Amino acid sequence: MHPALNIAVKAARRAGQVINRASNDLDLIKVSTKSPNDFVTEVDKAAEAAIIEILREAYPEYGILAEESGETAGKGRDESEFQWIIDPLDGTTNFIHGLPQYAVSIALAKSGVVEQAVVFDPNRNELFTASKGSGAFLNERRIRVSKRLKLQDSLIGTGFPYRMLDHLDTYVAIFKELTEKTAGMRRPGAASLDLANVACGRYDAFWEMGLSSWDMAAGALLVSEAGGLVSDLRGDATYLESGNIIAGTPKVFGPLLKLIEEKLPASIKG
Repeated sequence: MHPALNIAVKAARRAGQVINRASNDLDLIKVSTKSPNDFVTEVDKAAEAAIIEILREAYPEYGILAEESGETAGKGRDESEFQWIIDPLDGTTNFIHGLPQYAVSIALAKSGVVEQAVVFDPNRNELFTASKGSGAFLNERRIRVSKRLKLQDSLIGTGFPYRMLDHLDTYVAIFKELTEKTAGMRRPGAASLDLANVACGRYDAFWEMGLSSWDMAAGALLVSEAGGLVSDLRGDATYLESGNIIAGTPKVFGPLLKLIEEKLPASIKG
């Protein structure tokens, strides 16, 4: 395992301990609202602090982009070519309600290209890892995307655009057509886990609009290293910038991209 990935795994597991302890006393947790339907708890912040402490100790010169604390430069340097991208608790709304579908997501990018990825599900003790060029793993066993050949036979993961309600009509139109043309749609509410589930073949594809880079960075590398394809809604590689993503097994990815692209208004660039 790459040394930086090893450190990221250690940080993700430490955050998982923070989250698991807090899950036993949900009624005591303070919740605040960042924006409509977008919540943050003291657990998010404590998990993020635990992650950053471990990453900073090992790699003080690396920059950090984290959901709750924003962007910070590496120690002693204005700009590092390396940057950690962190979501300490992806699926906060699920967590608040006691729904066991959330994860810790940590990625490491070099000059904007994600090279290391960890998604840790503390409920199932499932650790997804990937290093660029070295494959993707679940609890140290190699994983691959599914071998599904047809969209009509596929199980598709998605997420409602809870932040981008101006695109809700477009989303609903796509959702309707996919409901008619697939084996089923699922919306569990934690994009990093959805992408991990594409990587290990539980879903055949996933798509969502209006995500942040920390929701996608680690999961997208998992999918590509597991033999899948990843793009924005126009088929380009700018999903971390646009916040819109499609990921899937190769034979399903193409038809899904075509169906979605045909329904996109010109105002959605990708």
